[in-house]
Amino acid sequence: MSLLVAGVAALALTGFSTLATGPHGGQVLTGTIPGTPRPSCVYLPPGYDPSRRYPVVYLLHGLPGSPTEYVFGTRIGTFGDTGIAMHRLRPFIAVMPPAGETSSYGGEWAGVWERELVHTVVPWVDAHLAAIDARSGRILAGLSAGGFGAADIGLRNAALFGTIESWSGYFEPLPDGPFKDAGPALLAANDPVGLVRTDARELRGLRTRFFVSTGPLHSRDILPASSRAFAAQLRSLGLPVEYRTFPTLEREWRDQLDSGLTWALRPTASG
Repeated sequence: MSLLVAGVAALALTGFSTLATGPHGGQVLTGTIPGTPRPSCVYLPPGYDPSRRYPVVYLLHGLPGSPTEYVFGTRIGTFGDTGIAMHRLRPFIAVMPPAGETSSYGGEWAGVWERELVHTVVPWVDAHLAAIDARSGRILAGLSAGGFGAADIGLRNAALFGTIESWSGYFEPLPDGPFKDAGPALLAANDPVGLVRTDARELRGLRTRFFVSTGPLHSRDILPASSRAFAAQLRSLGLPVEYRTFPTLEREWRDQLDSGLTWALRPTASG
C-alpha cells in the first residue's frame, strides 16, 4: 500500500508533487508551503498513514543552499526508508524548508527565516500532515549555517522543539544577512552560547536534548573547536548532549545526518 498511500498524500498537499522515491516506497515531495518564497521538500515514510502520528524532523540547509541538498546530497529518502525497514528508526516525517528568496542567499537562518519557520512552516505541518503536535515530536537540525540556525532558533523557541541538532555548525551570529548591521542587543539575542547559559534552568526543566557533531574544517568561519566547546558548555550546565566527530570530508554530511537522526529517532527514544 505504501506507494498508493504516499501518492494520495502528495495529492492531498496542494501544489506538491513527487520528487524522489525511497527504496521501500517512502516519498520525497516538493512544493511551496503557502507564505514561503520557494519550494520546500517533505519526506513521508513507507506506508505513511494519515491516521497515525509521526515525529517530524525539520532540516535547515546550508547557506547559500537549497532544501534539495537533503534529497540528492545526504539522500534523506534512502536513509529514512532503510533505517525504518531495518527497525533502526521510528517512522518519521522530514520537512526541509527554504531560507532566502533564491538559492544564492548568503545570510543566516534568522530574522524573517526564523519567523517563517516558527509561524508558517510548523503550523502548516501540524495542520496538513500526520505530525505529533508537541515539542517531544519535533526535532530541529541543520548543516553548517543550518546548524547555527537550529541552535539559535531552537533555543529561542524552546517550547516548540524538544531536540536540537547542529552538524558542523557554529554558535555565534556572523555579520551577514539580518546581522549585517546589527547592534549588541540583537546579536546577544541570537547568540546560542549566551542563550544556553541564560536559559539553562528552563532547558533542563523542558528536558531539551542536544546532538552536536563536527567534521573537518570546511570554512574559515566554521571551526570544529566551536562545536566541541559548545557541547562542553551544554554538559557543564547539566543538559543532555551527544557529541561526535567525523574526521574525513568524503561522507561528512551524510555521516552526520545519519548519526544525528539515528540517535534522535531510535525506537527506544522517548516522544
